[in-house]
Amino acid sequence: MSTTIDDPGADERLGETEFRERLRELPPSAKLVAKVLETDAPLSQGKLAEESLLPDRTVRYALNRLEDEGLIGSRHSFHDARKQVYFLNN
Repeated sequence: MSTTIDDPGADERLGETEFRERLRELPPSAKLVAKVLETDAPLSQGKLAEESLLPDRTVRYALNRLEDEGLIGSRHSFHDARKQVYFLNN
């Protein structure tokens, strides 16, 4: 008997080629945020700003662009339910 953990983002995951094509059209800030998430996810907006050295407002813009393209997902943090954490959909 095997147990599986339901992955709420599994249906939204993109193939590597599709992910890269969508990312290619985005601004540099969004690419940097995606790269940070690639190496260390899930992260909150504050942690993304800290890791990327970008201003909070720029990180928020990048997250919005990435969400609009379906490249990232978000959920509430297990450590602090008031915060959202972000992860890649690839």
